[in-house]
Amino acid sequence: MNKQALEYVDKHADEFKNQLKELLSIPSVSTLAEHQADCERAAEWLAADMRRIGFETVEVIHTKWHPVVFAEWLGAGMNAPTVLVYCHYDVQPADMSDGWHTPPFQPTEQDGKVFARGAIDSKSNVMAQLKAAEAVIKTGSSPVNIKLMFEGDEESASENMTAFVAQYGDRLKCDVAIICDGSMADREQPDIAYGLRGVVTMELEVSGPKQDLHSGHFGGTVHNPIQALAEIISQLHNADGSVNVAGFYDDVLPLDEEERAELAKALPWIESEWVDVAAAPAVWGEPDYNLHERIGARPTLEINGIRGGFAGEGFKTVLPGMALAKISCRLVPNQTSQVIYERLRDAIAAITPRTVKAELRLIEIGEPALIDRHSPAVEAAKDAYAQVWGKHPHFVREGGSIPVVVDLQKALDMQIVLMSFGYKGCAAHGPNEHVYLDMWYKGMAITIQFYEELSQRMKRA
Repeated sequence: MNKQALEYVDKHADEFKNQLKELLSIPSVSTLAEHQADCERAAEWLAADMRRIGFETVEVIHTKWHPVVFAEWLGAGMNAPTVLVYCHYDVQPADMSDGWHTPPFQPTEQDGKVFARGAIDSKSNVMAQLKAAEAVIKTGSSPVNIKLMFEGDEESASENMTAFVAQYGDRLKCDVAIICDGSMADREQPDIAYGLRGVVTMELEVSGPKQDLHSGHFGGTVHNPIQALAEIISQLHNADGSVNVAGFYDDVLPLDEEERAELAKALPWIESEWVDVAAAPAVWGEPDYNLHERIGARPTLEINGIRGGFAGEGFKTVLPGMALAKISCRLVPNQTSQVIYERLRDAIAAITPRTVKAELRLIEIGEPALIDRHSPAVEAAKDAYAQVWGKHPHFVREGGSIPVVVDLQKALDMQIVLMSFGYKGCAAHGPNEHVYLDMWYKGMAITIQFYEELSQRMKRA
């Protein structure tokens, strides 16, 4: 254990907490243009702290949208491993009218938790990594070189990161990359994710008459686009919850028995989280796969929203001219987003009634990622969690996406480890988002111990 660095964290615990609150008070909402200046302010705040810590190179690199904050400290020497740390400092929108109990950008501490937008997703991760780096650098005890890359567009689908990684790949070179995002299913039982699903988002527009019509004059003679849309999307799933699109599962990388057994270890915690957070009347989905497998190892097709006709207060007997559905597919290895889009497009064309027209438009894509859970970096993380948390982590495959993982895998030859320290029940993207402070401090300790474990393994290798 790096006692010097851990004692530094203990000594500065209140200071670190106040810094977290300061960063949380900056409304760095990347999805709203009116918060452009706030995103810039958050980036400059982080850069200033990196300079104070002692990073040798600190830059706020402006991209098409919001800046990337990059820092480099190579004080461990040429023979030490280099770790690249990725987090994102941008957040989702938030307003009191969403159901917040306290102002979302006025951090409020209560019962060992801090409530604020970005508290769990993902400024607590940013600050856990930044403060762990401070502890090892300030005490002169870091066994690794450290590079930091903090993104400002993750909540805007990371549109800039592919180009950024390609352009700055030489500067990002490392032995191991830490992707610090996401959260865990249980407060007491840690886990390590090694799989992420990809995503493809689309819009399905169904049109009929050239304009909205009086339903009394034309009803019964025009195929209502909302009804036609419902008829189409109702055919995209089978009764058992599987996707009814030709070729949808053709490229799915199957689970072997060893991996299914490994994933089953985390199943009780996944099921408990589902009951607490989803709280639906009953589980739905492919019956041949358990809940964990459905979430992380199986692809899905979801209807995310429907628009059409009149849905305001009162009533309007309109026969709409068009209807629109937002559709997304979560993908698993070895699926590709373009292929899935094309297969869904062709399936919809085949079932569209001749009485309407249907167009499926591709919005954005992201590929799935699978990380070697037996790599030295993941083994080092496993031991770090066990020493700090007192329990060996479970391995999990996450249902969500982190776009930068695929970008780094394509551009750089390095090991990747996914780290998370927060609890999934902390309302990420929702009202009253919060972070447990005890888990946050453990995140710093785990990162510090990971550096030690990684250094020892790299020396032996």
